Parts: sequence; C-alpha cells; structure tokens
Amino acid sequence: MTERDTESPLSEPLRTVTPPYAGRPDAEMDVIGWAIVLVMVVAVLPLAILGGFGWLVWKLITSLFDSEDE
Repeated sequence: MTERDTESPLSEPLRTVTPPYAGRPDAEMDVIGWAIVLVMVVAVLPLAILGGFGWLVWKLITSLFDSEDE
C-alpha cells in the first residue's frame, strides 16, 4: 500500500509558498460598510414611504370607483 491509499488525515500541515495569514479586525472596511448601509437607508426610506403612500392612495381611488360601478 502506498501513502495515497491510506485514508488517514495528514500528520503535519501542508507548507505553501505564501506566508500564513493570521486575520485581524478590519475596522476600515467596517466603517465603509456601515456608511454604505446608512446612505442606502437615507435614500430608500423616503422612497419607501412615498411608495407606500402612493399605493394607499391608489387603493383608495380604485375602491371608490369600484363601489360606484355596482
């Protein structure tokens, strides 16, 4: 049997040419992400309110005209 035939886990980690990466908190990208979320909320929230108001007015108008047809 060769070493490939055995299904045991590696006894030592594989070495690569790239240095190991020990992660760190990325506060800069976190700030950018929160800024994007804030801009989207500021831009979309008024549009959602206007859209909801328009939908409500549309439903009111269509219900008034539908009741007159009967």
